[in-house]
Amino acid sequence: MYKNLISANMILYCKEWDETVRFYRDRIGLPVLLSTDWFVEFGLGPASRLSIADDRHASIKSCASAGITVALQVEDIDSVRTHAKKLGLRPTAIKRHPWDATVFYLFDPEGHRLEIWESLKSDEAPELSLQGP
Repeated sequence: MYKNLISANMILYCKEWDETVRFYRDRIGLPVLLSTDWFVEFGLGPASRLSIADDRHASIKSCASAGITVALQVEDIDSVRTHAKKLGLRPTAIKRHPWDATVFYLFDPEGHRLEIWESLKSDEAPELSLQGP
């Protein structure tokens, strides 16, 4: 199955749908790829997406943020945190992550945790091969 993957999408089912969509679109600045009256798909990169669904129109309901973290790797964590602070997003302090990275957190209107992190390694993020063993 893995070598046939084209893209990945995480869907967050929300009670605070309008506010959560505005958060990701207007405050985080994610580009909208698809939008309906109850579902918005944002682009995270060439092959990854983050979607926000209004749970009033979905068969799956909000999990009230229980156990959800959206981890986003960035190139310049200091400038990203400064920008988040200017937007009033209340980011936590930057701290050292055990996985050789620095990290800070913030929360969307639904309560989902966003983990913003930067690798301390000098090399780029690893490329994944879809060829498989």
